[in-house]
Amino acid sequence: MAQGNAPSGTQTLVHGLTVLRAVADGARSLREVVSVTDLSRSTAHRLIQALRAERFLREEADGGLRLGPALIELGFRARDEISIQEVARPYLVDLARQAKDTVHLAVEDSGAALYLDKIHGTRGIEIRSWPGCRMPLTYTGIGKALLLDEPDRWRSQYLQDRSLEERSPEHDYADEQTFAAVMKKFVKQGFAYDLEENQPGIRCVASPLRDGSGTVCAAISISAAVSFMPPKRMRVLGDLVLDCSIRISRELGYGGKAGPARADG
Repeated sequence: MAQGNAPSGTQTLVHGLTVLRAVADGARSLREVVSVTDLSRSTAHRLIQALRAERFLREEADGGLRLGPALIELGFRARDEISIQEVARPYLVDLARQAKDTVHLAVEDSGAALYLDKIHGTRGIEIRSWPGCRMPLTYTGIGKALLLDEPDRWRSQYLQDRSLEERSPEHDYADEQTFAAVMKKFVKQGFAYDLEENQPGIRCVASPLRDGSGTVCAAISISAAVSFMPPKRMRVLGDLVLDCSIRISRELGYGGKAGPARADG
């Protein structure tokens, strides 16, 4: 933006960002931008013209304002530069410190939960996991969190995972219908549980991470021995891991409503 064509100073940048956010939130005309930003008409007009010149805003045939292609270009560059593991790690370290239990980060890969990071808790309990290991989605809390937005997969993924010959858990759901019903409850609360399905004596609470498109891109979890995971504490940890997942998601570009996941089913 040419300095001579718009107000100068740091406040100008702030006002320009305010205009962009107003258009992103639905302001389509100069009058609407002025109304929602409280900028003067002349200032808003100059900023809109400068942002249009730099392709951060565009004007449609009917005169309505829209976000411009320069933002799309920057968005793709930012997305390519983001490492979920790097963004999440300081939050996971803090989460492990608060909970005193083991914290994981995982993504879905070829129908399984692929663990990317593991922060050990301070209780000295060994969890059967490591960065690079893969676990069936529907046995783990973190895998269930990765599936929260995909109710059309719940039953089929359950059956697929139970077809694995090396798996015969002592604790499990009766059938795919029961599993799907429990997943609906997890969706409403925003976090999922593993109640010893993956490893005897170990319980887990997990919540999904979302990227700028709102899509589940990863999940995080807190795992501990049953003795440290009574139902009341699991609920408290659920709120803790959900709050952490929302904060990480913001860093990944997610701008949606904070709170429980949403899925049809």
